[in-house]
Amino acid sequence: MQRAIALGLMSGTSMDGVDAALIVTDGDGVEAFGPTAYRPYETSERTILRQALREAVQLEDRTLRPGALGLAEAIVTSVHVEAVAMLIDAHPDWMPDVIGFHGQTVFHAPERGLTVQIGNAAALARRFGVPVVHDFRAADVQAGGEGAPLAPVYHRALVARSGLDLPVGVLNLGGVANLTVIDGRDEGFLAFDTGPANALMDDAVLSATGRPYDEGGMLAAAGRSDAGWLEAALRHPYFAQGLPKSLDRNAFEALPVLDAPIEDIVSTLCDFTAKTIQKAVALVPVKPGKLIAVGGGAHNLELLRRIARDTGIATIPAGDLGWRSDTIEAEAFAYMAVRSLNGLPISFPGTTGAPRPMTGGVVARP
Repeated sequence: MQRAIALGLMSGTSMDGVDAALIVTDGDGVEAFGPTAYRPYETSERTILRQALREAVQLEDRTLRPGALGLAEAIVTSVHVEAVAMLIDAHPDWMPDVIGFHGQTVFHAPERGLTVQIGNAAALARRFGVPVVHDFRAADVQAGGEGAPLAPVYHRALVARSGLDLPVGVLNLGGVANLTVIDGRDEGFLAFDTGPANALMDDAVLSATGRPYDEGGMLAAAGRSDAGWLEAALRHPYFAQGLPKSLDRNAFEALPVLDAPIEDIVSTLCDFTAKTIQKAVALVPVKPGKLIAVGGGAHNLELLRRIARDTGIATIPAGDLGWRSDTIEAEAFAYMAVRSLNGLPISFPGTTGAPRPMTGGVVARP
């Protein structure tokens, strides 16, 4: 397999900004970690992205970009171009051989055979003169898979690189949470979306304070949770659904509105995330010995404390292992871009419910 310098890009369901990360990989192991960059979305940009989320639920054709979706796609593309240029200009010795471009998910409904990520990969390929692998989820969904989560194949590579004792869980805490359990059996891992991670908390904090998230979990730690609301929310049918399964960011919009001080709202939503992860752990055949938290939620120490409390499993931030928590999904799409070019699978029956290990991604060439 061919070794490559790969640049991965990720704009997640939290919609805080674009992560860019460089790695060296042959699509199997990870040889080295390179520089990273981050370009936050401005408030005006995030407003249009949120409008696009609302309008995307009406889509029947994933290729169309009516209304705010067209504006949002232009923003997503230009911000990703800025992130790549920032990284390459600062580190010219790390010119990538390939770019993995996830784009921005605006709608995900695999039960309808539909997953929509916006962003113009051809524009990136022309701008930087290298192949850009994109549209990673569509082939899996078209084959009957969930199209998510996809990062588990990279989680498996990191666990192998770190030589961790199995079984181990990798808990990705973005807007939505997903759990990868690596136990060495069969294909060696399974994965699924567990429920909300930061999305509901972030939305509440933004609405009440204008800040994008609950830094360090301070609001949650100061609040009191609403036990009645939690009991009702945990009856959502998603949590009783078998595996595999995946979520759209807005899957829980219909939950009752919490009418309380912001500290109590965030505390309740923090408990909701922790308890849904507890339910998720109960679904896996082998209980992991530890949970490694990655993504933005790994910095929320109050959330990690509650997850450990509810699951009974030691929950540690990925940084404790030397992993780069904030850019791990960007790294994952760099890794998957190389796997795609090398014809290696990126989704599996145990991760997305695909009928077989499947390659994925479409290549835009300069």
